Amino acid sequence: MNSFAHFKIWVLTLCMVFQSGHGFYLPGSYPHKHGIGDTLSVKVNSITSIETEIPFSYYSLPFCKPLEGVKDSAENLGEVLMGDRIENSPYKFKMYTNESDIFQCQTDPLSGENFKLLKKRIDEMYQVNLILDNLPAIRYAKKESYFLRWTGYPVGIKFQDAYYVFNHLKFTVLVHKYEEANVAHVMGTGEAAEVIPTIASGGSELPGYMVVGFEVVPCSVMHDAKSVKNLKPYEKYPSPVKCDPTTVAMPIKENEPIVFTYEVTFEESDIKWPSRWDAYLKMEGSKVHWFSILNSLMVITFLAGIVLVIFLRTVRRDLTRYEELDKEAQAQMNEELSGWKLVVGDVFRAPTNAGLLCVMVGDGVQLLGMAVVTVMFAALGFMSPASRGTLIIGMILFYMILGISAGYVAVRLWRTIGCGDKKGWVSVSWKVACFFPGIAFFILTTLNFLLWGSHSTGAIPFSLFVVLIFMWFCISVPLTLVGGFFGAKAPHIEYPVRTNQIPREIPAQKYPSWLLVFGAGTLPFGTLFIELFFIMSSIWMGRVYYVFGFLLIVFILLVVVCAEVSLVLTYMHLCVEDWKWWWKSFFASGSVAIYIFLYSVNYLIFELKSLSGPISEALFLGYSLLMALAIMFAMGSVGFLSSFWFVHYLFSSVKLD
Repeated sequence: MNSFAHFKIWVLTLCMVFQSGHGFYLPGSYPHKHGIGDTLSVKVNSITSIETEIPFSYYSLPFCKPLEGVKDSAENLGEVLMGDRIENSPYKFKMYTNESDIFQCQTDPLSGENFKLLKKRIDEMYQVNLILDNLPAIRYAKKESYFLRWTGYPVGIKFQDAYYVFNHLKFTVLVHKYEEANVAHVMGTGEAAEVIPTIASGGSELPGYMVVGFEVVPCSVMHDAKSVKNLKPYEKYPSPVKCDPTTVAMPIKENEPIVFTYEVTFEESDIKWPSRWDAYLKMEGSKVHWFSILNSLMVITFLAGIVLVIFLRTVRRDLTRYEELDKEAQAQMNEELSGWKLVVGDVFRAPTNAGLLCVMVGDGVQLLGMAVVTVMFAALGFMSPASRGTLIIGMILFYMILGISAGYVAVRLWRTIGCGDKKGWVSVSWKVACFFPGIAFFILTTLNFLLWGSHSTGAIPFSLFVVLIFMWFCISVPLTLVGGFFGAKAPHIEYPVRTNQIPREIPAQKYPSWLLVFGAGTLPFGTLFIELFFIMSSIWMGRVYYVFGFLLIVFILLVVVCAEVSLVLTYMHLCVEDWKWWWKSFFASGSVAIYIFLYSVNYLIFELKSLSGPISEALFLGYSLLMALAIMFAMGSVGFLSSFWFVHYLFSSVKLD
């Protein structure tokens, strides 16, 4: 078969993918067909709470355990880092087979320790998270005239000084009949049909079903412990169990056992397999979300456009006026120079702590590239919420690969500041590879000790720590050194003007220049704060974040605004004869991180009012600080590189003696 035929097949395949619309999630993710009577196994994840933000193992509480013993499911690196601990459970269903009054187990009499722990977890509003065919259990709660959707169900509830446990679960599994498409009919005839196998039009004889929904209703039912003494798991409870979610009847008492039961009902649904995640993504408030982001985009784009137009007119008019003068007039004008033209002999003078600046810019480029590529892949559907942990894995993978760009940018900038001197490029590359990762490692290790002390599943296991360190020094560091090698080989950037030996004195300023620099972060923050609310809610309130397309647009807009703000401030400083623009251009756009961290503190005080305990607050502030530092490095590098290009362009456009 020729190459053109292969090309046609690929085009047709892509057309089929894009015709599925929102049904496309993750390449390699396919529906599972189950025959009637096939066993469906429910898995359990860590129990979580927005009260503490500290996850714990499901089996840390006195729940029923599977007969075959507790076994960990295959977990990827991202799931472990997110605190997920997926294990098997005693809940087992048979496809399209309704069952009721199923006895699960009777626990041992509650010891004093288990009794106190269960009460504590109920007070802290911990939620049980169940998973069936990769779908989290969803719970609907009616509030006034509309329904609220929640993932998981509470461990129990406190009512009139008594603690009640939800010991009966009413499951509803939504299924859709498996449809076997005739692929050859879709693809057409000819060469395509020779490659794509044809599926028989009649399909298989036995019908198959796919799981497209998993709902749970928790109930507190008073069971008779004596009547289940001789019952084995999965046998019928002696009397019918009535599940009424509006009442509670099973108080927990010390030295008394708890009986657990469940029922399951299968319902055929019109929901197709590619659309089964819609119930989790279409949460209430989405209209406000879209409107707020669109409004923010319009306002910030308008403001950025005004700043850009004014800026270009001012600089271009100044350059045009100078270039139109004859040589005699230019010589006379040089004697009466003012503003940025007076700092021509100092504008490229090496800044203080030049090595640190190079390292921070290199790390910022690496973080910026990681963010852009990760959000792009997520917007294209490669990092769907249907595949847990892929977002974290993608971030780590892209960050390590982009170590090449970090080393290249840092070393080339180092050589430019040193006027082409290659000496010290290895040291700069090492510092780039260790500076930000070292800060992140210190913060995460400190927080991990807090989680270890709490026996939380959110704690990173020691073995994983070893793996992360191995990846850092065996993958990221060598790639950064490779980038530094290419940066040392690349030609350094030539300055368009010479630097005087004696630095020019900077005139006294009417206002502190650094105050203006740190105040400049307000405009970039304005492009981000609405989207930041939804990001924070998805991280700390347990909501699913899925609008990566809008996040990509907002992120690009943020980069543009950061570049513009840094250009304007650099020009303003040069106009008042302040030639120390290097660090100020970095922090002019990097200062947005200050407002992001302050917003995080505001979110903690006003949105996470129920967050309790010093450990939970330390975790929140620690992760928020790490996020703010990453944004400072990334946006600071945007501001510095754009200002460096502008200053180089400005002084290379006008020949000054």
